[in-house]
Formats: sequence, structure tokens, C-alpha cells
Amino acid sequence: MYVDPVTVEVIRNAFISIASQMNNNLARSAYTPIIYEMKDCSVGLFDARGNLLGQAPGLPIFLGSLEAAIDVTLEHMGGPESCRPGDVYAVNDSYMVGSHLNDVNVISPIFHSGELVGFGATKAHWLDIGAKDPGQAMDSTSIYQEGYRIAPVHLYREGKPERGMLDFLTRNSRLPRSIWGDMHAQIAACRTGERGLAELIDRFGLDTVTAAAEVIFDQCERLDREAVASISDGVYETDGEMDSWGPGGDPVYVKVVVTVEGEEIRVDLDGSAPMTPGCMNCGLAQTEAAANLAFKMLINSDVPVTAGTFRNLTLSAPEASVFDAREPAACQYYYPHLGMMIDLFIRALAPAVPERVVAGQAADPMNVLFSGPNPRTGEDFVVGEATAVGWGAYQGGDGTNGLINYGGGDLKNIPVEVMESRYPIRVHQYSVWPDSGGRGRWRGGLGVLRDYEVLADDITVSTWFERTRTPAWGLFGGEDGAATDVMLTVDGETVPLLKANQIPAPKGSRLHVATGGGGGYGVPEERDPELAAQDAIDGYATG
Repeated sequence: MYVDPVTVEVIRNAFISIASQMNNNLARSAYTPIIYEMKDCSVGLFDARGNLLGQAPGLPIFLGSLEAAIDVTLEHMGGPESCRPGDVYAVNDSYMVGSHLNDVNVISPIFHSGELVGFGATKAHWLDIGAKDPGQAMDSTSIYQEGYRIAPVHLYREGKPERGMLDFLTRNSRLPRSIWGDMHAQIAACRTGERGLAELIDRFGLDTVTAAAEVIFDQCERLDREAVASISDGVYETDGEMDSWGPGGDPVYVKVVVTVEGEEIRVDLDGSAPMTPGCMNCGLAQTEAAANLAFKMLINSDVPVTAGTFRNLTLSAPEASVFDAREPAACQYYYPHLGMMIDLFIRALAPAVPERVVAGQAADPMNVLFSGPNPRTGEDFVVGEATAVGWGAYQGGDGTNGLINYGGGDLKNIPVEVMESRYPIRVHQYSVWPDSGGRGRWRGGLGVLRDYEVLADDITVSTWFERTRTPAWGLFGGEDGAATDVMLTVDGETVPLLKANQIPAPKGSRLHVATGGGGGYGVPEERDPELAAQDAIDGYATG
């Protein structure tokens, strides 16, 4: 069916607009700051075959994982014909959908005139799902320690609540109101997608909307193929090491080989570490999503993602590896090695596309988590946040200061005002870290300094910080960025705390966080003197 270009463009924009409305309603309705402030979530609008029509800004590390959630749900439930209006499903199994169990996918089928026409899908971080420790355990060694593991289940069946399942989810959490509120915010987002897609079909008709989607998919594929074809054929490879797979653990090796051949590009992770004994592992679906993100960093980054994107990208990961975990591997920290993989993908292709790449970043979650009794509410609390890092410099510009890692995308830190007003925590310092960016013709972005004080008794702190063994590297003569540094001071004694779980932090304890800076690009001696002088004026450089 022919659809004129103007109509195609209107429908393309409508898909994105519907997804944005879904995302906005999720944020407005959510119960916890990790969603409504940090935006640790992602949403998408899909057709009846589970093909992505449009998505809103969110966590780009979820690129492709929502599709996997729909696919595994339909397979588990008996196919699309099993769907009924009013159904709502949930799934979080790490081996099925890739990331940690806290990331719960909520999906609903969309019907129009009695016909299945699409799906609304959301993925959001639930603060506590009954793991062995509040929030998330940094030292887990088995999936069974990390909370409840949900294969696809109904939350609502034909509009009626599955009370047994809803009771199970809330009863097994330390924060039942949080679970209830955030779950229903995700359901509201799916309903928003349902209304939006129905209105679009009412306007143009299902045949036109379906045909326009196919045109959009084909356009995305053609643009990707043209972009890859412009890269010189070859085999590009590099490697790096994570500090450890958990507190007291061994380093984790990551190897990336990128092969470009005509319009096709292949990412090969063979030779990377096997499944770790700790919680630095992920399911294959999340590795595929990370490969998509790595690809999108360099290939048509300004073109919105649809089901037509990534058709010329293939991935190979060794079975039972850190990138393709199997039961009972723990998967709480599913991102660090993926962030390293994305960073290595960019470094590998630097000789071929120097004008597109950035120098290294400290591509890691940089997580801080406090938990314990909250004297203001009389209830237990859990508050965690990912801390910003310095991004690598690029040809023509300095790296960005204090930005979340690649995979975080639209993720934000919790504002100081929210942290201090809701929890017994005071933030004494939040600033960029002078001199942390690698020197170069273009300077690496600066990491951040963030200092916390505990204001109540019986509080614990958990941390996950990385990339001291392989700091953010410089490119083409640029210098490496500064490595991360974390220190906890209790009763006058200060100890390093890069990775730790449930460390007692009595009232008055202080946690000092300094996140890594980005790598520099180009020879430092070629830096414009005016830029160097401005760095000194801005307080970015002290030397």
C-alpha cells in the first residue's frame, strides 16, 4: 500500500509523541524518586508483531530489551492470540530480559475494534523486590539472593486484578507502597499508549498506519546501511579490564572485535570473561541492547530508533559468559561490563572514524545506596543514585562535565533538595572535580565530587564504583582521565570504599565520592591557550 511522504512523516512524529506522553505519565504517576526524579525507566510503543514504532528519551541501555520482553511474554503466554483487552503482564527474569531483577517490564496489548494492533511496554526500576539486602545487594553471588524472579505473569486479566500476584509482589517487598505505586504508574503509561495508538488509527486507518510503519522501518535500515558502508572494511579490536566482579573479587576481562564488511557490521565478544562468581553478569538480551547502543553512538545517532534500526548489526557472545549468564548467576550489576563494551567499541573504531568517536569515559553506574530506618516517617527507607562522570573529548570539542554514563541516557541524579527533604542524608558538596579530565588538544570532561553525611542511626551504605584498572583513555595523544575514588569516614577513621555492601554508617559518618574524568583527545601541547586560560578561570584546571 502506498502512503505519501507527508503522511508517513506525520505518523512517524505521532509514534514518538505517543511514546513521550507515555513516559511523561509514568514520571508524573510514579511513587518513588528513582522514577519521577532520576527517570530510571524506559517506554516504547510497538505494533502487533512487537516491532518498535517509537520510544521516548529514557535509558538507552534498554534499546532492544523491551522487544525481548514482549517476545518472551507472548511465547510464554501462548502467542498473540492469547492476548485479551485489559490484560497486563509483568516479567523481570534476568535470563529472559537481560538486566537485574529490579528492572520490571510491564506490558499491555492494545486492541482496536476487537483486533490486536500493538503493545505498550515500560521498564522501570523497583526499589526493593525482596532481595537479601534492602534495595539491591552489591555482593550477591546467586540470582536467588537478588529478589523475586518473575517469568511472564498476568497482573491484570481482562481488566480484573490478579490479586494473588499483586499481593505476592507487595508482600515480599520491604517497600510495598512503593511497589504498588510504581507498578500502577507503569500500567498508566501503557494505557496512555493504548489511547494514543487508537486515536492515530481512528484518524488514518489501520492499513495506512501499518504501511507507514513499514516505510519508516525501511528508511531506517537504508540509512544505517549507507552509514556503515562509508566505514572502511576491516577488523578492529581492543580490550580492557574491569576492577572486579564484586567486593573483594577478581578483575573481569572484556574483549571486543568489530568487523565491518560492506553494509554489515559485526560485534564479537569471544574471549571475554566467563560468568563471574559475583553479580557482574547479564542475560544475552541485555548484551544485544548494549550492542545496539554502541552501534547507535556512531551510526546515525540523530535518527530515531525503530524496528528498522540495527538490521545490519550482528552480535556474537560466548555462552555462559559474563555477557550471556545462565542460572544461577547473579545479575545485579548487569551494566559495568556492558559499559566497558560500548566504550571499547568506540575505541576500536576510532582509527576508521576519528571524526565520530569520543575518548574514553568511566562507563559505569557509580552507584551509592543508603538504607535503614527513617526517623522522619517511622518507616524503612532505601535511596540510591547513579553518579555522573566525565565524558571523553572529541575532535573539535572538550568532553562534557558531570554527565551520566552512556547507558544511563536520560537518567538524572536525585536533586540535593529531594535527598535532604525525604531522607536522613545531608549533601555537603556537589561540584565538578578540577583536573579530573584527561589533558589533550581537547580536554576530557570532569567527574564530580559528592559528599554525603548520615543524619540518623542504624543506617548502612552500599557502593559500586569502577574503572580504576582501566580509566577513561585518551585518543590520538590525549591523556587518560582521573580514576574514581570513594572514601568513607566513620568516627574519624577513613577507609576506601569502591565496592561494598551494607557497611554500617552511624550518625555523623561521611561518604566522599569522586567519579572518573573523561579522556583527552589530541596532543595536549596543541591545546588553544585561550581554552586553557578559560579552564583556569572556570576552576576546571588548577595547574
